[in-house]
Amino acid sequence: MEALEQRICQEGRILPGHIIKVDGFLNHQVDTKFLAELADEFAKHFDISRATKILTAEASGIALAAICSYKYGIPMVFAKKAKSDNIEGGLYMSEIFSYTYKKKVTLICAKDWITADDKVFIVDDFMANGEAMRGLLDIVGQAGAELIGIGCAIEKGFQHGGDKIREDGYPLKSLAIIEKADETGFEFRKQ
Repeated sequence: MEALEQRICQEGRILPGHIIKVDGFLNHQVDTKFLAELADEFAKHFDISRATKILTAEASGIALAAICSYKYGIPMVFAKKAKSDNIEGGLYMSEIFSYTYKKKVTLICAKDWITADDKVFIVDDFMANGEAMRGLLDIVGQAGAELIGIGCAIEKGFQHGGDKIREDGYPLKSLAIIEKADETGFEFRKQ
């Protein structure tokens, strides 16, 4: 998506450890109008009319998933990274390694909110190694739900998480895939 690539080039910063900072519009300060355009783009690639739930991971995926939920008129569920006292009943749990936090975390989702009757569209803001996405896929599988597709705003192609997910046969659409990010700027995969 050309508009997303332009925003990354204009506003993105590259931090040590291959961290790409786009928090001025995507996942700290949020440009909701622009995120609505991303939601529209996902709808061009997937039959969203079949989806009954949108699933994302806490915390930075929530803004984009909430916009998608509003645009598509279906509920959004987010997998929490810690069990709180207000979660009761059965849980789906999937242990992942967080690239951002450099530690293992457990994604948790109450069984009340994703069931075998659901058709799930997974949405996330960023993908590096694909661990969070694998955790969300695990939750969909544990629920026995049907996967409609996976929409990701930005994928770090040089870390190959998205490539592995595609190789495993999952329908993944990333709107911008960064192949290289260094002091010279960003290079994107042609799609």
